[in-house]
Amino acid sequence: MKALVIEDYPPLRQAMVTALVQEGFAVDATGDGEEGAWYAGAGRYDVILLDLQLPGLPGLEVLRRLRAGGDATHVLVVTARDRIEERCAGLDAGADDYLVKPFAIPELLSRVRALLRRSYRRKDPVIRVADLEIDTVHKTVRRAGEAVELTPREWSLLELLALRAGEPVSRNDIRDRIYDFRSEADSNVIEVYIGYLRRKLERPGAPRVLHTKRGHGYILGGPP
Repeated sequence: MKALVIEDYPPLRQAMVTALVQEGFAVDATGDGEEGAWYAGAGRYDVILLDLQLPGLPGLEVLRRLRAGGDATHVLVVTARDRIEERCAGLDAGADDYLVKPFAIPELLSRVRALLRRSYRRKDPVIRVADLEIDTVHKTVRRAGEAVELTPREWSLLELLALRAGEPVSRNDIRDRIYDFRSEADSNVIEVYIGYLRRKLERPGAPRVLHTKRGHGYILGGPP
């Protein structure tokens, strides 16, 4: 998953970035409103964390530009402005959620996870595909009740496939959403990790849960 943090206070910005990276996100970050608007327009993000008091361009204007341009990325406003009229202004400008500083990092991450589920039209934090269970909060995977141990990169790949279960996810989508794969020189790295996932997820005599649809990508769920 991919997040953009636009926050002008360096210690808080770094704390948010660190927490998101530990959560499995690829993260871009800036403390400038103009640069943040550029990042938002140039990249594909699952969620944007946006401060309102920014140099260069106010956060509300960044948000208005996003929505005026048709960008539907979920935006979590993170700000010290806590008056009711200011909260209403942020939400009415197109924000999806509003978190007032100071806040606890666990609450920030919970709100981000909720927005992520909303992005993919999922309410339950546990995604179930046949007898496979993917817990997006606790980062655990079980097949037929048996725990499946994954590396962080394998988890990121599986989470993306699970959030879009039943539909093909192309290699380009994977590269766009998971930075580790974009940094690899070997063009076959995605296929390699798909192979790793298959070996860990499949069980003798059980239906296959991870499929390749030639020319379209990879599908977690029913047959391609």
